[in-house]
Amino acid sequence: MNTKLLAKSKTAVALFVAFFLGGVSARLWLEAPSAPLKDVQANQEKQEERGQEHQGERAAHEEEKLTLSAEAQREAGITLAEATGGELEQTLNLPGALTLNADTVLHIVPRVAGIVQRVNKTLGDEVKPGEVLAVIESRELAETKAAYLAAKQRLALAQATLASAEELKAKRILPGLEYLATKREFANAEIELQTVTHKLHALGLTAAEIAALSRAQDNSASFAVYELRAPAAGTIIEKHITLGEVVENNSDVFVMANLSTIWANVTVYAQDTPRINVGQTVHLSAEGFSPETTGKIAYISPLVDEATRTATARVLVLNPDKRWKPGVFVTARIVLAQESVRTLVPNDAIQTVNNTPIIFVPEDHAFEPRPVTVGRINSTHSQILAGLEPGDRYVMNGAFVLKAELGKGEGGHDH
Repeated sequence: MNTKLLAKSKTAVALFVAFFLGGVSARLWLEAPSAPLKDVQANQEKQEERGQEHQGERAAHEEEKLTLSAEAQREAGITLAEATGGELEQTLNLPGALTLNADTVLHIVPRVAGIVQRVNKTLGDEVKPGEVLAVIESRELAETKAAYLAAKQRLALAQATLASAEELKAKRILPGLEYLATKREFANAEIELQTVTHKLHALGLTAAEIAALSRAQDNSASFAVYELRAPAAGTIIEKHITLGEVVENNSDVFVMANLSTIWANVTVYAQDTPRINVGQTVHLSAEGFSPETTGKIAYISPLVDEATRTATARVLVLNPDKRWKPGVFVTARIVLAQESVRTLVPNDAIQTVNNTPIIFVPEDHAFEPRPVTVGRINSTHSQILAGLEPGDRYVMNGAFVLKAELGKGEGGHDH
């Protein structure tokens, strides 16, 4: 009996333990999958987010491409260029001003005094060599021309007398002293004619004009006419002569200059003088003048001004179309050194979007902002290290307009 009760007790304990352990196992089985399930759900959510991000990036990439009609591109001034290498210049910007080339300035002074009868040229006129600028009536000139004709006649008479004397001397009819006197008269007449001829040359008459005096001796009125002619080609920049006034032979009546070459006087600060040398290339620019022009330093002042602490570098500027005007202030970009680079673009072609330098490139009738790596730069150009290769086409002008359009497409955010 006791044995049966003991067996029943053991069986009950076993069932209780089994029930308890079974409940725990069941609870563990129900709870255990909950943690891995959360991880799976989280991973699925992350993958969905990544997919959405990739889709967003692809959409944003497509949205960043700008499409403009040909007319809109023309209005915006958009022009394309092919990326090339070039020389990146290390430059120094200094102020300067254009001036006349003093070597081409001509002060026109009449060689005789007289009354102005006609003025043919005025300020700004272009003149050619030999052109008559003004006509002056000169008593001095008339007297000199008359003296020339008289001297010429005396010489002719002295020559004839000498010829007769030589015949008489040969026949031993003319005494030797009289022959010598006749010969002396001829020599004096020759000297007198030469003296007057030299004076006419000094008054500006050519050999042909002097020779023509004999043919014009019947028209004595023309003897007083002095034609003031241009000695060289140039432009009238000053005029100090009016009709009817009396002019002297020691004052400017016109000032001319050949404006096909001018000077640019560049102000060089004392600390910069060691870097400036004769022969260096200088790019000159000025507000309202495009494109810029280029010249070379021809002279550097040997002294630094004590008051301004500056020196002057003079640049010879070729100005065949006379577009550049003396008196204009300029910025001189002096080339100190040059470096060959593989890809070189104008600075205006580079824009900044989200703190990243970009260049717009044409792609499928649209424009794509392409990130680039910028190397050395100067005031006009930049070296591209990556993002744009030689031969690639890019927007050279009008990139700022495309950047503005890109900003509009992204909700007007500032980039």
